[in-house]
Amino acid sequence: MKISYWPSISIIVPAHNEEKVIERCIKSLLEIDYPKKEIIVVDDGSTDRTYRLVKRYSARGVKVLRRERAGGKSVALNTGMLLARGEIIVTCDADSIISRDALKALVKRFQDPTVMAVAGNVKVLNRTNLITKCQALEYIVNENVYRRVFDIFGVVPVVPGPLAAFKRRALREIGLYDKDTLTEDFDITLKMLKAGKVVQALSNAIVYTEAPATWKDFYKQRLRWNRGTFQTLQKHWNIFRRSKFGFVHTLTFPYVLISMLFIPFASIFTIISLIYAILSGLGLQALYVMAGFMLLQATYSLLAIQMDDEDLKLIVFSPLFVIGYKEIRNFIKIKSFLDVFLFKKEMRWERIKRIG
Repeated sequence: MKISYWPSISIIVPAHNEEKVIERCIKSLLEIDYPKKEIIVVDDGSTDRTYRLVKRYSARGVKVLRRERAGGKSVALNTGMLLARGEIIVTCDADSIISRDALKALVKRFQDPTVMAVAGNVKVLNRTNLITKCQALEYIVNENVYRRVFDIFGVVPVVPGPLAAFKRRALREIGLYDKDTLTEDFDITLKMLKAGKVVQALSNAIVYTEAPATWKDFYKQRLRWNRGTFQTLQKHWNIFRRSKFGFVHTLTFPYVLISMLFIPFASIFTIISLIYAILSGLGLQALYVMAGFMLLQATYSLLAIQMDDEDLKLIVFSPLFVIGYKEIRNFIKIKSFLDVFLFKKEMRWERIKRIG
């Protein structure tokens, strides 16, 4: 598609204690091939060298805002919006690297006047050990494949923080970001969808992000994600009850509920059944069943990897998505559900260690 007009873009980067990764992020943004872009970094009360490092790039046109007290990611993004002048607002996490041609790909999708938000394709940058490689495959299979389906109907569930693009006027109409959940990206997307906006996704607008490199940090990150997801589902529960929301009511919301509730709790009965079969002397039959599911998962993973033009070696981790890695994720989802709805725990943003 030939572009006759390049709209101005404002890239907002919220940052809190990101000294290990912030310069890498800014350098990648400066190198992006796009004619009319501005870069805005919002230092959200950092206590390390983040602000000093970012200020070095003021001479290269990077605009820097500093909040003396940390207000959270949603507040930092809204602060950046005060300075942003672009027709399209792009958010980028401080630990992420946007590919050089991503903005042009996003703008092409915005040529459709009905499209108000576009999600980028998030990939894991640091594929260094078992946990990061599992996450790399998870992003390819769970996130990017499923989003292609939702893209057809314009009801993509989440426009992710590492690369999210919005038409500025659409953000103004829905009231910008709220700070009442831990997953501001999921919340802002549902607000868009409830307002009748078209939300799509692109596979060729790529952003690389730093995934947790230890099981402890993985647990902390997923606990925040899942708690925030349940908070957002609770906040927007009227979607499930009202058919006026169209495909968001019949497709998007049920999908999230199934993945967050039905599958994790159903996995408990699966494990119990497997143990019972082994104790009853049906271990060989149970092994055959598990092997069949692993073969199906490997086939599905292979298709996803090929669709995304990814590393075929990741296929060796697909059995862990039947038993192992899958159960860990399901356990965290169940705990998060109990924390939000039963124990009413105080929710806070858990920091993870940056590798850089």
